[in-house]
Amino acid sequence: MNTRQLGTNGPHLSEIGFGAWAIGGPWEYGWGPANDHESIAAIHRALEFGINWIDTAAVYGIGHSEEVVGKAVRGRRDKVFIATKCSQVWDEQGNVRTHAGAISIRHEVEASLRRLQTEYIDLYQIHWPDRVTPVEESWYAMACLKDEGKVRCIGVCNFGVDLLERCERIAHVQSLQPIYNLLERDIEQEILPYCITHGVGIVAYSPMQSGLLSGSFDMSKLAPDDWRIVHSDKFREPKLSRGLKLVEALRLIARKYDATVGQLAVAWVLMNRNVTSAIVGARRPSQVEENVRAVGMNIDPDDMAEIEQA
Repeated sequence: MNTRQLGTNGPHLSEIGFGAWAIGGPWEYGWGPANDHESIAAIHRALEFGINWIDTAAVYGIGHSEEVVGKAVRGRRDKVFIATKCSQVWDEQGNVRTHAGAISIRHEVEASLRRLQTEYIDLYQIHWPDRVTPVEESWYAMACLKDEGKVRCIGVCNFGVDLLERCERIAHVQSLQPIYNLLERDIEQEILPYCITHGVGIVAYSPMQSGLLSGSFDMSKLAPDDWRIVHSDKFREPKLSRGLKLVEALRLIARKYDATVGQLAVAWVLMNRNVTSAIVGARRPSQVEENVRAVGMNIDPDDMAEIEQA
């Protein structure tokens, strides 16, 4: 498994990270049922293949994803880089809202440490921007957690350049986690150049557009409460048909590499050397085994041009 450095003087992460969103099981933005035993087996298989980091969040499964990750890495914590997130809080009914106040972040990190059964978090990230709390308050709280040793690196997710600049004035932003795939490439305009200039690492989520670019996506197989049905316009017309049309164009190219469309989609993200790692979710060991085949796939320039045209 190849590794790349996360930003300036950061750790070296495997080119694929284990995405732990789906293993959280059902919640407002869940992927349907998950089997904890299979989830733990999937994490262990990922580690066997050399994947050295796991991306989770407090809100995934309303804490359950972190609990599963904590169980999976027991006895091997020093060999696994764990990234988790704050700012998505919930009430007793499981209703989620965005809040990144300093006191809330303090409460959240302690809860995540307990669920993960660890004394520190390798990368702590603000999950979504809080449009009410000044980002300076949030980021100062994150910097304090780093100074105290509760977290080792601090980063953000889904931030634009304006918020990154405001954070950078207080403490260095080690990483940004944006959505990045063949269908969503907005970061290429301003965000990616900013991150390159300022030494901010990029860990891209949804390289297969939440399964749409997997090459085997089937709406009929989704659980009734799957967030893609309930919340996402990416899985409704006209975007759904456009995405599936791209998949068919990619299928011919993928065959040249004896790869699936999903592997090609992940490899395309990793062809951008400014991306440290692509976060790819899995709920079963077999999915991990399929995902890792995207690593080391060098797409020829002519094929990159054909993908661009498609």
